[in-house]
Formats: sequence, C-alpha cells, structure tokens
Amino acid sequence: QAKYKERGTVLAEDQLAQMSKQLETFRTHLEAFASKHKQEIRKSPEFRLQFQDMCATIGVDPLASGKGFWAEMLGVGDFYYELGVQIIEVCLALKHRNGGLITLEELQQQVLKGRGKFAQDVSQDDLLRAIKKLKVLGNGFGIIPVGGTFLVQSVPAELNMDHTVVLQLAEKKGFVTVSEIRGSLKWETERAKQVLDHLLKEGMAWLDLQAPAEPQFWFPALFPELHGQDGNPE
Repeated sequence: QAKYKERGTVLAEDQLAQMSKQLETFRTHLEAFASKHKQEIRKSPEFRLQFQDMCATIGVDPLASGKGFWAEMLGVGDFYYELGVQIIEVCLALKHRNGGLITLEELQQQVLKGRGKFAQDVSQDDLLRAIKKLKVLGNGFGIIPVGGTFLVQSVPAELNMDHTVVLQLAEKKGFVTVSEIRGSLKWETERAKQVLDHLLKEGMAWLDLQAPAEPQFWFPALFPELHGQDGNPE
C-alpha cells in the first residue's frame, strides 16, 4: 500500500511539473504575442478584450503592476491610469446633476467626447476594468448592475441591496413611487420610504411632489436612457 501511495505521489508531482511547464510555455508565447501585437492591443478595444481574456486563463494580470514586462512593453498600466483619471473628471463634473450615479453608456459617451476623435477608442469593458482599479482609492467607486447594463457610483454613499433593487425597478421609466415598490417588491411602506429618503439625502434621487397620483422619485442618472442616451434630458 505504501508503494502505491508513493507511486501516486510521484505521478501527481510529474503532472504538476508538466502543468507548470505548459503554463510557463503559454506565458512565453503570450509575451511574444503581446510584443508582436502591442499596437493593436493599445489601439483596439476588441483586441484588448481578447488579450485580457488570454491573460486571465493563466492568472496573469497585466494591470497589477506599473513595472515589469507588461507595463514597459504595452503601456497598459498607463492607459488604464489615464482612463481612470478621465473617469474621475467626468463623474466630478456631472455629480451636481446625477448625485454620483451615472450609466456606463453615458460615462462612455462623456469619456470619448473628452478624449477627442483622434484618441484611442475606449470600450465599456475598458471602463469597467479602470473603475475596478479605482476602488483602491476607497469606497467611493462601485458598479451596480441595473437591467442589462451598469450604474457607476462615484460617491462614498452606503448603498445596500434594497437601494440597488429600487434602482433596478426604476430603470425602465427613470422614476418610481412608493406604491410601485409596495406592489412589485411586496415591501411595507416604511421600508420603501426609508430607502427612498436615503437616496434623496444622497442626492441620487429627485422628488416630484406635483405628480398626478402620488409623489414620484426620479433618478437623474437614468435620464439618458429615456432620451436616446444623448446625455441631454432637458
């Protein structure tokens, strides 16, 4: 029995050694691929996404460090750092209007507008990766799934699952009422009011007291969704 156990250990070690060798070979090929196609990786969002997926399969994060092969060869660290700065600038500029919430689509439009027509294209995947890197700055930046897209939160407001569910409920119309929350989510009135009052306090919602039936709680971050995503709801 000891002999079989020893043989099994040797086989396991051999398999591990083979896997390590294969991963190292793949990493070498990946570096050669990156070196050959660095211009395409820097210029094309689609190429960049495919490259990031290739890196993920072997546990390589080309954004993890500002030093070393990936940063020197591709400049990807600089690309996402600069993109992060642009995201912060856009979010700060629009905070007075949306309370620190913005759809990923509008954020992409505003970033592209600021970069100019001759700059590198930026995809929504690029934005999401840059936002995840911005989380190291604290709890100010976050990503909230809403419908088939995302809302980007750029203020350190405490939003729990209740707030997220209400935002998801308001996504199609841009507003929600206490009655709609009660009917759709089966919540008590007090629970709905607490969530909405918090969103009002944080500046993420606006209250329309002149609505015909009952007060409506509007979310300016969702306005572009209702106006062809042109970023001009007025």
